[in-house]
Amino acid sequence: MRYFVVDAFTSRAFAGNPAAVLPLERWPDDALLQRISAEMALSETAFFAPEADGFRLRWMTPACEVDLCGHATLATAFVLMTQLEPARASVRFHTRSGPLDVTRTGETFTLDFPARVPEREGDAALAAAVEAAIGATPRELWRAQNLLVVLDAAAAVRALAPDFRAVGALPTEGVIVTAPADPATDGPGVDFVSRYFTPQHGIDEDPVTGSAHCTLGPYWAERLGKPTLAARQVSKRGGELAVDVAGDRVKLGGRAVLIARGELLLP
Repeated sequence: MRYFVVDAFTSRAFAGNPAAVLPLERWPDDALLQRISAEMALSETAFFAPEADGFRLRWMTPACEVDLCGHATLATAFVLMTQLEPARASVRFHTRSGPLDVTRTGETFTLDFPARVPEREGDAALAAAVEAAIGATPRELWRAQNLLVVLDAAAAVRALAPDFRAVGALPTEGVIVTAPADPATDGPGVDFVSRYFTPQHGIDEDPVTGSAHCTLGPYWAERLGKPTLAARQVSKRGGELAVDVAGDRVKLGGRAVLIARGELLLP
């Protein structure tokens, strides 16, 4: 079984978010897929196989299957369009979140994802639990599939040292923490920064998270009054995304780097 490892949402090696990508001719049983994902020990492993007018795509963490994953979708499109079918410039993936289209322009891949528009969260007890878990006082608290925590400054986002056990006990899939970018640190043109914590899925901190920007995009587009945004995820590895909000869709642009390829030897 062939595999590739790709650093996604970055243009340099050993940054962004690494994903394993495994092209399949047919689907083995789910238990084997989960064991492979655990063996790869990355935040996500992507499996894809031909289906209808495109490919069926599934994403698994070392602990479970997830409904939506941006960086592993980018990594899969990168493998397909640069390693397997280099003449291809677009692809449709059929997923648990519906059809997802990816297009390639030069070295940039653009993912067309569903928007996950957050709603304001007014539960004072939940806000207190979030504050205790992340060690910072939220300026605002919002909810979509994840909790969205807004802080005042990018430096506060970078300085977070969460209690991951407490984060994992929160009633959510994960916690996104965000703030306006700091031009002195993040450079000109970057609109906002973020980090993403999801011990609920077996990942304390995800390095760069496309699906989180399906919520971050609508929030910042509304707050800043513009649909096209530049984002930076300020994890230790770090990564960059172009975000374009269009109604109920969010387009995420990024680059990727091939790190490894080989064969997985199954019993």
